[in-house]
Amino acid sequence: MQAKEIKPGAVLNYQGAPVIIESVTVQTPSARGAATLYKFRGRNLVTKQKTDLTLKGGESLDEADFERRGVKLMYTDPTHMYLLDETDFNQYSLPLDEVEQEAPYITDRLEGLLALIYNDECVGLQVPTAVELRIAQCDPGVKGNSATGRTKPATLETGLIVQVPEYLTEGEMIKVDTRSGEFLSRA
Repeated sequence: MQAKEIKPGAVLNYQGAPVIIESVTVQTPSARGAATLYKFRGRNLVTKQKTDLTLKGGESLDEADFERRGVKLMYTDPTHMYLLDETDFNQYSLPLDEVEQEAPYITDRLEGLLALIYNDECVGLQVPTAVELRIAQCDPGVKGNSATGRTKPATLETGLIVQVPEYLTEGEMIKVDTRSGEFLSRA
């Protein structure tokens, strides 16, 4: 896959290991004849280390031999998260410290949760860009003269704390952006 075709979420082979691309920055040259540089920030799926790559527009990397499979959360214990493959009912377990970024968005009713499978082993999770979560606790809104939309902190069912509009109450379902952790809308 050429550097100019690589998008966030792509999984490529880099130095013999699968790397998932998290961000892409394009640096265009100011001089004539200079090559456009593509800078990628990725995460090694096996070692979980951040990796920075820089490629010229014509250079390429191979796609990794791995697959994404739909999974459901079965349960979690103090050390691991256990998942069930929706197609062949295999069970996967991941240490909680490896999925600490994704865990605040995962519930047992979450649709679209994907396991990243490399060499028949689950090496990570990919959550949808927006998830629906229930507000577990928030302070009641105060009516007043405000020309701007005020917000208040709300604790969601998974323990995540998000700033929400003042009019929302406990028990309501909201949509949250998993990339930024921000409130999107009512569900």
